[in-house]
Amino acid sequence: MEKYILLVEDNSNDELLTLRAFKKNNIMNEIVVTRDGQEALDFLFCEGEYEQRQQKSNPQVILLDINLPKIDGLEVLRRLRENEKTSLIPVVIMTTSDEQEDILSSYKLGANSYVRKPVDFEKFMDAVKQLGLYWLVLNQLPEQ
Repeated sequence: MEKYILLVEDNSNDELLTLRAFKKNNIMNEIVVTRDGQEALDFLFCEGEYEQRQQKSNPQVILLDINLPKIDGLEVLRRLRENEKTSLIPVVIMTTSDEQEDILSSYKLGANSYVRKPVDFEKFMDAVKQLGLYWLVLNQLPEQ
């Protein structure tokens, strides 16, 4: 699995919009979708239903919603940053929340970016395009 994106999103409409936006903007990287915080952690750490998965590489970027079932996005972020294997993965918080407390908590826990999901579809498409260009093309990651 080369240069893939992990999308952690419980809202199926937002998931479809994100996938559509990547496709429309010719961002062809594989996108792995997990739908709650526990599933995201299980995927990244090869546990639970993903215990047979071979962890060959980390995602190029994680697009993480804050409001998730089971384990919320901020707790997922905290656990990622605590673990040496996942501490350097770029994490972009993508959420509808514009609460200053959420923004501050995200950055304190080590988020690389905080993006409020636009309600307007065209603005959402543009935001996803910009995210894809930056995190997949311009950003340089350390060797894994």
